Amino acid sequence: MHLFKEKKFPVVIGGNHTVSIGAMKACSEVYNDLTILQLDAHGDLRQVYEGSEFNHACAMARAREFAPIVQVGIRSMSVEEVPYAEDDRIFYSYKLFTDKSLYRKALDKLTRNVYITIDLDVFDPSLMPSTGTPEPGGPDYFELMNFLRDVTRSRNVVGFDVVELCPSATNKSPDFIAAKIIYQLLSYRFSWQ
Repeated sequence: MHLFKEKKFPVVIGGNHTVSIGAMKACSEVYNDLTILQLDAHGDLRQVYEGSEFNHACAMARAREFAPIVQVGIRSMSVEEVPYAEDDRIFYSYKLFTDKSLYRKALDKLTRNVYITIDLDVFDPSLMPSTGTPEPGGPDYFELMNFLRDVTRSRNVVGFDVVELCPSATNKSPDFIAAKIIYQLLSYRFSWQ
């Protein structure tokens, strides 16, 4: 929380999605009108996975303990997660593919202050194969970056993270894409002020 007192803007870069939990909690303690925007292929709503509440499959279950969530790009969810899914706050990838107006509906669900968590498997694996759990059918780079541009123009983005990059020794392109996402999102965030 000291980062916020010092007027710093947190960007968390990590492997496992659990690194996001602390940042989301800290933001919720500073901003009372907060929504957590998740860009991800997976719901991550399991209460416990492999014996732990702090597993990558539980990241958004923990996030919901701090603030409301909006999930964009989802295309994989286990039966254990279904009771915790809020259908009016989940924007599935297959629906976004055919109806781009759903991005506006997702934007409308966000409160004034927004923390963004980006699991790189949100992107189609043809663009981002270097993740631990790739899922076919995700949006492309420009589609998601245009959505993030709209989020930063209309909301106060208080921090973000980019997680789940699994670097490959033979394909460096995803590493540069991850870096570009961070650079571009920072540019969006600070160019509207």
